[in-house]
This record gives sequence, structure tokens and C-alpha cells, in this order.
Amino acid sequence: MDPLTHTLTGLALSRAGLNRLTAYATPILLLAANAPDADIVLAPFGATTYLHYHRHITHALIAIPVMAALSVFAVRLFARKKPIHLGWAFLVALFGAASHPLLDWWNVYGIRLLLPFSGDWLRLDIVSLPDLWVWAILLIAFVAPALSKLVSGEIGAKASSGRGAAITALVLLTLFVFGRWVLHGRAVAMLDARLYEGAAPVRVAAFPRIANPFGWTGVVDGGRFYGIYPVNVLGEFDPAAGEVLFKTVPGEREQAAMEAAKRTEAFRVFLSFSSFPMWRFSPSADHENGVRVECFDLRFGTPEQPVFVATAIVDGAGRVDRAWFEFRR
Repeated sequence: MDPLTHTLTGLALSRAGLNRLTAYATPILLLAANAPDADIVLAPFGATTYLHYHRHITHALIAIPVMAALSVFAVRLFARKKPIHLGWAFLVALFGAASHPLLDWWNVYGIRLLLPFSGDWLRLDIVSLPDLWVWAILLIAFVAPALSKLVSGEIGAKASSGRGAAITALVLLTLFVFGRWVLHGRAVAMLDARLYEGAAPVRVAAFPRIANPFGWTGVVDGGRFYGIYPVNVLGEFDPAAGEVLFKTVPGEREQAAMEAAKRTEAFRVFLSFSSFPMWRFSPSADHENGVRVECFDLRFGTPEQPVFVATAIVDGAGRVDRAWFEFRR
């Protein structure tokens, strides 16, 4: 998820009662909830490196205690006014550190929870990245104490600690995510129950939309093509409203260029991440008989404006001149 979601989750956990266990529980939780994203320090080393190492070992289950311990150490290093109970502080930090991979598991990007034992990307595809509804729910824990303080100042009553609002937000978040999981299963079942181009789909997926909790973007792999379909679980599924993208059948020269591109670091990293790769070939302006090879992931962006794209320039002799991965905006 995005930094705001992780930060609001850490704040909600603190106000729900974990801030009573030790001094500086709130900064510990805020740090621990965001600690796995420390891999952003690799961004200056290039998009390929960042794609490979983002949501890598720092997001794995095995790293949760390490992220928790580092967060406690960082706060203890700078906060000296009150004593920190290390045992309770570590327990508090574990909640924050564990919340990060949990939230990342929910979305479309995915996470490699089982590193270093398995590099498989795991994801539930049930919330957007970012998700406006998750923001709205978690903001309850942030806004409610401020409103309570404002109201109590007017009437002279005692301001609320925000614990009830935080617990309410966490309960609502749990119910929302469970509901999205149920709706996602419904969307996938609707997609899987159809024939496409006269045949059953090879696989289907449903990806959440940022605003409508009942709306999904369905992707169908039909072997020779991909189908992109709007799905609303409250209505009937209309395959005619979708778009069919036939996969490019490469010629001999394009096939050789594609195989050469696959051997580059940029394409190896990208293809290990991509779930619905779409290939495109065009003549290269840099080389006579050269080929420009592009591959993008249908989970992100659109075919007209893809976001995650690997590109290679292959010369007429089948040698890769250069290859790179980029995040397009």
C-alpha cells in the first residue's frame, strides 16, 4: 500500500490501546508500519533494481522481527526523556511491522512473503493501490480525537482519547476487506463462468477500481488473446462491453528478438514480476532490420498507456543493443 495507508494504520493501532503499553509507542508504531519500505533507498540505482528489490526481503515474514527491532532501536536512540520498556516496545513494534506486509498482500502489486525460501509473488487483488475507501476508514482514527477535542472545548467536557474511534476504524477496515474478498470471489466467478471466442478461459483475474467497491476490471487470458472487461457484481456481466486484445504472433525475426530480450536483466526481472505480459514489436529506428521489443503488464495502466514497461532494442543480427525497464506516468 501507499505510505499514507501504512502511517494511518500505525496511528490507529497506537490509539486502539497499544500506546498504553510503553512510552513512545506511537512513534515506534509509525516507524515499524513503514519500515519495510526502507527499500526505497535503492530507487536511485535504476528502475530495474528497484522493481527487483522493492517488496523484497524487507517485506517477507522472516523480516518482521528485524523491522520491529530496528524501529525500537531508532526511537530509543533519539528519545531519552522517558524510559522505554524494551519487551513491550518490541511487542508493539511487531504489530506495526506485521501490518505492513498484511496490507501489501491485499493489493494488486503483490508481495513476496516467503523470501528467502520462495520468490513467488502473492496477492489478493482486493483493494486498490491506493484505496480511497481504506483511507476514509482509517482517517476516522485520525480525525475523531481532533473533533472530540474541539467539541469538548466548546462544552467544557473531557476530550476523548480516540481509543473507541481507532478500534471502530480497525473493525470497519476488517469488515471492508472481508467484504472486498467476498466481492472479488464473485467477480472472478462471473468471469470464469463464460466462454470467450468459443472457448473456456485459461485463467481470469479481477482487479479493484479505485472508487467503486462493487466495480472491477476483469482480465481474461484466452490463450490467443486477452480480454479486458468491466465487471459490476451488482449487475449482469456483459462480455460485449469488453475489449479483446489478440496477442501478437511474432515472426521469425521478432521471435529471435524476443528470446534475446528475455535474456537481459531488465526482462528477467520484469517477467518474474508480471502476471499478464503483453508483447509488442515494431521496427527499430536505430538499426537496419532491427526490432524494438516491448512488454507491459495488463494489471497496470492500459494498452494505450501502459505503466510498467520493459523495452529492448535488438539489432539486425539479433544482438541486444540496450534494454531497460521503466515506470511510465
